[in-house]
Amino acid sequence: MDKIKVIIADDIKILRQGLKAILEQDEEIEVVALAENGKQAFEMSKVYKPDIVLMDMRMPDYDGAYGIQAIKENCPGIKALVLTTFDDKETIDKALRSGADGYILKEMEDAKIISGIKSVYNGINVFGEGVYKVMLSGYDMGNKNDGAQKDEKIEMLTERELDVVKLVADGYDNKEIASELFLSDGTVRNIISKVLEKLELKDRTQLAVYAVKNGLD
Repeated sequence: MDKIKVIIADDIKILRQGLKAILEQDEEIEVVALAENGKQAFEMSKVYKPDIVLMDMRMPDYDGAYGIQAIKENCPGIKALVLTTFDDKETIDKALRSGADGYILKEMEDAKIISGIKSVYNGINVFGEGVYKVMLSGYDMGNKNDGAQKDEKIEMLTERELDVVKLVADGYDNKEIASELFLSDGTVRNIISKVLEKLELKDRTQLAVYAVKNGLD
């Protein structure tokens, strides 16, 4: 099995090295390079062709937004997962506008950071606890059904599907949902796929927005 190749971009040397040691405890992950800023992360991405760049946002000279945008424009197959200490709306918005595939915080447990990398590698957008709420607060909620009738498509959802939707809106990943509802990871993936199809949505980020707008969070 091929390992997930990762580049770590952080301006603090000890953090880069510490993250490398943590990630490589998992036999499925290989850290191929360490970068000091967004520009260096981009240049290294062209050389090492990683699967994922783990990107801090606030770095001197060339920040994470610069690196993510450059990577997405020139190496579209590479995923960018933000790992930072900042959970303010401005920084989150900047990351998402640049094309970030996920946004997690350094305060997370090591196992959850590793889980986040694997989720993004498998095409799942990952956002840390609390980050979802900040993201959703920035949406134009003028279309929210304040006291009005909810979207009729909600009626197509089963009780189990509604339970999953609520947890998605709260920022739970598939493993956490599976544990909470005593389901297998595969069952959770299937339920989310069916819900997205029923509600005509593209991904779990849209699903979380939908849940908030319709009072399902």
